[in-house]
Amino acid sequence: MTLKITWDEASARRTERQFLAVPARAGTPVADIVGAMLGAHAQVLSAAEVSVGVRADGVTRAEVRAALWEDRSLVKTYGPRGTVHLLPTAELPLWTAALTAIPSGRSPFAPAVRLTEEQADEVVAAIGDALDGARLTVDELSDEVVARTGPWAGELVMPAFQGMWPRWRQVMHRAGQRGALCFAPNRGRKVTYTRPPRFEPLAADEGLALLVRRYLRAYGPATPGHFAKWAAAPRGWATELFASLAGTGVIEEVDFEGPAWVVAGDTEFPGTPVRGVRLLPYFDAYAIAAQPRETLFPGPAYERALAGGQAGNFPVLLVDGVVAGVWHQRRQGLRTTVTVEPLERLPAARERELAEQVERVGDILEARAELVVGAVTAGPHA
Repeated sequence: MTLKITWDEASARRTERQFLAVPARAGTPVADIVGAMLGAHAQVLSAAEVSVGVRADGVTRAEVRAALWEDRSLVKTYGPRGTVHLLPTAELPLWTAALTAIPSGRSPFAPAVRLTEEQADEVVAAIGDALDGARLTVDELSDEVVARTGPWAGELVMPAFQGMWPRWRQVMHRAGQRGALCFAPNRGRKVTYTRPPRFEPLAADEGLALLVRRYLRAYGPATPGHFAKWAAAPRGWATELFASLAGTGVIEEVDFEGPAWVVAGDTEFPGTPVRGVRLLPYFDAYAIAAQPRETLFPGPAYERALAGGQAGNFPVLLVDGVVAGVWHQRRQGLRTTVTVEPLERLPAARERELAEQVERVGDILEARAELVVGAVTAGPHA
């Protein structure tokens, strides 16, 4: 008989494994927390710092930055969905193997703009060579790539913002996913890049199998469609991948609002629902990966806290493991004002919990935080 899993059971286990039910103990390595999240989205570094900090006692942005720039247990690079993430440096063999094995969709660029696969490989190799032992701005890197490949790589044909970028930049994320590029500390206001420590990637099939297991342990039960959405992979390909893993006993089927999957043997779930208030920043891993999205963002939350069904564009208020509002902050010097807009009026006990969470966000950002509870809002942002 197929095991039946309820939303409350799945939510309780996910928040527990995400350190959202109970934060990790003081002294837990920052890289371990990021690993449990399957990466922290870091297009805006302060959002990544909050994502990590709310999951661990005593961690501030200073600890996250030290892990990233000093002891290098974290690396900032292009991760899942081709977006900028913090990833544990020790896990790069896994990520490189798995991400490069996920089929990419059709190029969004016109045929005359695209790189051939041979040109793309040449550019990635040039990026890795140029950044080996160096820290370069994007303009400096562009000069090095063109010098190592040819003028075709530097042609300004790639639409970007209000100008045009050189052709080679369309595979910059691929260089990160292949381990040829990562971010380095800024030079003043300029972003710089370097090459991560050398490593040997896992075999592609081993990397994919391990990534699916890691994903299901963190966010299961889940369907191939859920995994495909999280990984920006073709749904049909993900279905075939799950079928192959099921055939070798790596994963097993359960009933979670229909057929879904967990790691084989990983069928223990908490007996009590998740309780508590949490504040999650832009593009937090839990808000993006936990499915089904209609249950995580119930009722008016689906309209208020998503952008056309896409998660991550709004920092969210979690109450008992589901989205119950949005929030934003405004920093001035050493003070930050955190304004929370709940979808329903919060009871006094919940407001006290919320005040504690706002204070925690201030601690993470090394600022004195003040809570402002905005008007209850149940519709799209005006």
